[in-house]
Amino acid sequence: MSAPFPHMFEPLDLGFTQLKNRVLMGSMHTGLEEAKGGFDKMAEFYAARARGGVGLIVTGGISPNVRGRLTPHGSQMSHFWHIKKHQKITSAVHQADGKICLQILHAGRYAYHPLSLAPSAIKAPITPFKPKAMSEGQIQKTIDHYARAAKKAQQAGYDGVEVMGSEGYLINQFLCTRTNKRTDKWGGSFQNRMQFPLEIIRRIRQAVGEKFIIIYRLSMIDLVEDGHNLDEVIELGKAAESAGATIINTGIGWHEARVPTIVTSVPRAAFTWITARLKQELKVPVVACNRINTPEVAEKILASGEADMVSMARPLLADPDFVNKAAANAADKINTCIACNQACLDHVFKNKRASCLVNPLACYETELVMQPVTSAKRVAVVGAGPAGLAFACYAAERGHEVHLFDKASDIGGQFNYAKQIPGKEEFHETIRYFKQRLVDTGVHVHLGQGQTAESLQQGKFDEIVLATGVAPRELTIEGADLPHVLGYLDVLRDHKEVGKRVAVIGAGGIGFDVSEYLTTTKSPTLDNDEWHKIWGIDKTYSERGALLAQPLAEPNPREVYLMQRKDTKVGAGLGKTSGWVHRSTLSKKGVRMLNGVTYRRIVPEGIEIERNGEVSVLAVDNVVVCAGQLPFRPLQEALAAQGVQAHIIGGADVAAELDAKRAIRQGAELAARI
Repeated sequence: MSAPFPHMFEPLDLGFTQLKNRVLMGSMHTGLEEAKGGFDKMAEFYAARARGGVGLIVTGGISPNVRGRLTPHGSQMSHFWHIKKHQKITSAVHQADGKICLQILHAGRYAYHPLSLAPSAIKAPITPFKPKAMSEGQIQKTIDHYARAAKKAQQAGYDGVEVMGSEGYLINQFLCTRTNKRTDKWGGSFQNRMQFPLEIIRRIRQAVGEKFIIIYRLSMIDLVEDGHNLDEVIELGKAAESAGATIINTGIGWHEARVPTIVTSVPRAAFTWITARLKQELKVPVVACNRINTPEVAEKILASGEADMVSMARPLLADPDFVNKAAANAADKINTCIACNQACLDHVFKNKRASCLVNPLACYETELVMQPVTSAKRVAVVGAGPAGLAFACYAAERGHEVHLFDKASDIGGQFNYAKQIPGKEEFHETIRYFKQRLVDTGVHVHLGQGQTAESLQQGKFDEIVLATGVAPRELTIEGADLPHVLGYLDVLRDHKEVGKRVAVIGAGGIGFDVSEYLTTTKSPTLDNDEWHKIWGIDKTYSERGALLAQPLAEPNPREVYLMQRKDTKVGAGLGKTSGWVHRSTLSKKGVRMLNGVTYRRIVPEGIEIERNGEVSVLAVDNVVVCAGQLPFRPLQEALAAQGVQAHIIGGADVAAELDAKRAIRQGAELAARI
C-alpha cells in the first residue's frame, strides 16, 4: 500500500539542512508574546505542533525595534535579554524534533502607536496614527536592526528567520507607489524601491552566515490600487533569491484591501495560481498559503507543482496533530479549521489571547489540560450541539463513561443550520470531525431520544450536563401570527417556501446568514473562478494589484430588507475580521440594510415600520424573524424541582448570538474539572 500524501511527506533539502516534510506552520500572532509568563506557554504551544509533525514553524511577528512594534507593548528582538526568553521556545521545539524560524515584522504605518515610521507620511486607513517619513539615517538604522534581530534569533537557537515583506507592512510600503512617494534613492523606480528589502536580506545573510534559513515573505498580489504588477513581483522574487533568501513564502493582499483572503467564504487554495506562476521563475523553494486546510488540498497543490511547500497557520491551531494524522492515513480524525476567525484573529485584533473555536485548548496547552481521571463517573449529556459534543468527547477522553442524548436524529445542533449558508460549507467538517471523535473516545450516543427528569434519574448518573441549546425569541407585535411570518428555523431547518420580496427582522449573525441564504443561487465559495470575478481579482494579472476594473455582479433572486432596532451600523456586532465581508457581500447584492427601525405591526401586505420619524409599509411576501434566542432549559427546571442539580453549558446557559466559540470552550472547561 502506497504512503498517504507522498508529496506532502517528501523531505525538502535546503543544502545545509533538511526539512522532514513540506508543511510549514505559517506565522500567527497569539497574544502570548506580550502576556505575563507567555513565553513558557508559547514554548508548549509550538512544541505541541512540532510533536504533531510540522516540518518548519514560523513564529508570530516580532519587531526589530521599538518603532516597528505593532502595538505600544508589542514584542521585539533587539536586546540580549530577549535571547533568553526565546531560548525557551527554540529548546522546546528542538526537543520535539522540530525546526522553527522567527518572523521579523516591522509594522510601518500599520503600527497602532504614535511612534510609527513609514517611507512617506501617509496614514493607513486601519490605524488612527499618521506615521513620520523615515530619514536616510532611520532607513539605514532599521536595516541594521533587521540584521541585529536575525543574529539574536540565531543566538536564541532559531533555525532561521522570516522577513515579513507582505500584507502591507513596512517593506510592502516601500515597494509600492501607493505608500512610497520618496524622491531619493529609496523611491521612484521599482529598482530603487526594492533596494530596501534586498538590503535587509543581504545584511541578514552577512550577519548569520550561510547555514541559516532566510524566508522572504513576498507580496504576490497586493489587492490594492497602485500595488505591484506581475513583472515587479517576478523581478523582486529573483532578486531576493540572489540576495540570499533560502525560501520564498507567499503573501496575499494588504490588511486594508477590500477583498477577503482568508475568511471561510474564500474557496480552498484560492490563491495558489499566483504561487505557481512565480515558482516557474525561481530556483529556491516557493511556499503556497491561504485557505489550505486539509491534507488532500495540500497534496494536490504539491503534486501539481504549484508550490514546493504549503503553509498552514489556523489549521494547526485547530489541530496540532494535523500532520501526524495525515501521515497515519487518518485524515478523517483531523479537527479541520473552518476559517471562522472568531477565536484567533478576532481575538488578536482586540489584544486578547488567540485560541480556536473548534479547539479551545489552542494557546491554553499549559492551562486547559485533559488529565486522565482517577475515578470514572457515569455522566449524562443532553444535547448534541457544539457544547454537548465538546464536553462529551473531552470527558470521555479523560475516562468518564459518557452518555450523549439528543431528540434529533443527527448530531450538530445549530451547526446543521450554519452549514447550509453559502460560504459556510466548512461547518460540515466540524460535524464530520465530532462524529468520528465520538467513536474514538467511546461516547455512548443515543439519538432520537428526548429526555425527561424522570428518565435521567432512572439512569443513575453521577453527573448531568444540559446542553439543550436555545429557542428562537418570538415576535410580540401585532400580526406576528400571520401566515407570511416565518422564523429562521422555518427557512433553514424546514425549508419553507420564501417569496421574492423579504423583510428580515434582526441583523445579528443569524439575520446576516438568512439574508445570505435567501440571496444566493449558487455558492461562489464552491467555484474558484466565479469567486475571483465577484471579488474583482484579476487572475491574468494585467492590472496593478491584480484588481479587475469591474467585478462580476452576483445574481440575486430576491429583494431583501435587513433591519435592526439599534441605531448603530448594521452588522457592527459581527466579527472584526469577517463582518465587513458579510456587509460587503449583501451590499453588492442590493440588500437594503436599515438601522433605527421600529416594527409597528405586521399586515397582510407586508410590515409597517417607522424610521427617522416616517411610517411606511414595506410590501413583502414574507417576514423572516431573526430577533435573537432564549436559553432552552425546561429540563433544568424539572430537575431542580426534584432537588437534582445539573450543569448548564452552551446556549442553554447564555443564548447570545449562538456563540459556538463560548459553547465549545465552556464544554471543554467543564470536562477538564468534572
